Amino acid sequence: MIRIFLFLLAVALVAGGAAWLADRPGDVVLRWQGWHVETSVTVLLLAIIVLVIALMALWAILRLVFGGPAAVTAFFRARRREKGHDALSRGMIAAAAGDRRGARRYAGKARKMMRGEPLTLLLEAQAAQLSGDRKAARQAFEAMLTDPETELLGLRGLYIEAERAGDEGAARIHAQRAADKAPGLPWAANAVLEFHTKEGDWQGALEAVERNADNRVIEGKAAKRARAVLLTAQAMDYEADDPDKALELALEAHRLAPELVPAAAIAGRLAAANGAPRQATRILEKTWRLSPHPEIAEIYAHARPGDSARDRLKRARTLASRLPNEPEGRVAVAAAAIEARDWPAAREALKPLLATTPRRRVCLLMAEIEQGEHGDSGRVREWLSRALRAPRDPAWVADGYVSDRWMPVSPVSGRLDAFDWATPPEAIAADVDIPEPPAPDPAPTPDVKELVIEAQAREPSDAPTPPAADEAEAARPWAEPPPSHGDGPDTERAATEVPAEPASEEAPADRPETDGAPPARPKPEAKSEAEATVEFPRPPDDPGPDPEDKPSGTSRWAG
Repeated sequence: MIRIFLFLLAVALVAGGAAWLADRPGDVVLRWQGWHVETSVTVLLLAIIVLVIALMALWAILRLVFGGPAAVTAFFRARRREKGHDALSRGMIAAAAGDRRGARRYAGKARKMMRGEPLTLLLEAQAAQLSGDRKAARQAFEAMLTDPETELLGLRGLYIEAERAGDEGAARIHAQRAADKAPGLPWAANAVLEFHTKEGDWQGALEAVERNADNRVIEGKAAKRARAVLLTAQAMDYEADDPDKALELALEAHRLAPELVPAAAIAGRLAAANGAPRQATRILEKTWRLSPHPEIAEIYAHARPGDSARDRLKRARTLASRLPNEPEGRVAVAAAAIEARDWPAAREALKPLLATTPRRRVCLLMAEIEQGEHGDSGRVREWLSRALRAPRDPAWVADGYVSDRWMPVSPVSGRLDAFDWATPPEAIAADVDIPEPPAPDPAPTPDVKELVIEAQAREPSDAPTPPAADEAEAARPWAEPPPSHGDGPDTERAATEVPAEPASEEAPADRPETDGAPPARPKPEAKSEAEATVEFPRPPDDPGPDPEDKPSGTSRWAG
């Protein structure tokens, strides 16, 4: 619209000027070198216009004559470049789509049409990678190193190829060269940091973190966390040989990241060992509020050397009061109460956790309470059986790897600060062995075989008659004379030895006969002594095992 308006304005001005000249006629006389020219102003203006047009036409003809070859060359060059860009674009699309044949074809066309173009080398490298030609890919990336504009791109490609080939030395060289050339390049900076952490070079890793923070590769909060993790790793190395240095590093790590449990654990443990329980208490309480953890609770309870079990129970209650609804606090109180042999306090601490589905550690603590307070192996086995199917307790998990202790670097990926305190998925969590429960002090736990005999003695009296003595003796796995039914050594042996013979789901089928005990029912299949199970009457206040669970006589105690 504006162009039309300007065109009409120009036409109007020309028409107005022509009309103005027509209303004001005049003559022009030119005398030069004997020439005498006399004409009107209008004619003179028209002659000038025609002369200008003729000169412009002549100039165009001269340019076409003398500049023709260059123009033709430029035309064909532009055409080739246009075709090269088209091939390059199509090749990039083919490479991104995984079309290795198309990528190689268009890479060849682009190389012919656009020699020296940096993107053609990138397309060649990608096409070679798709085809599995690692040598050609490396050659393409090495060719990029000669051009400053593509040097970083070539280093990136060579780094990736070295990683794929498993050549960590070459990969580190390329990453370090790229980081030196461009300190703010994220992939190079992170790669250099990762190489330091994989080698356990914590000081070099700290310097890399500082450099990354200065170049804004990582944010300030992430940099503080990374420094805290690396300082904790150094403290772990110094803890055995130089406790003072380890305490200094752990305190610095705790200052940078108070929520970091390993740093607080080391600082609290060493401060307590140096006779500074108040300092240890402050450190542990601060971390407990941010990240409740069993190790924090344990160190807190033992922060004052020489405390009695009752004193440690008081400290555990003090720590639990900082977070009243925290399950870890209740578990810590229960563990301290068990150590102090305060069974009611231990039960009271675990009572809210039993209202829902208790975790494995809670079940094991309940088994320990039952054994220590009552010495009832039946109830102990029921809790141990529940522990086998209970949800797993939190653990240190990183990249699918489950560990019982924290590590600064993931052993799977080499990533720094990869471990999280979380419940491991059942698919990757390691099986937890439940060892045998320890014998309570002072009274020993009743022998499992004696419990089997007692359970068999409670069977109905109308049970079928057991097989003949000679058949039972033939089925025994060891060669011993059959036990007698009277008083004496044989009777004592019968009370302590249970042969592995055919058994039912409740008790072994064949056992030595004892006074007042009815005979057992024979079964067609024999089970070993480790497979024999007994169902005990469940007390009213005991939750009992899951419906599918059967108490196992081979369960082991887990502390």
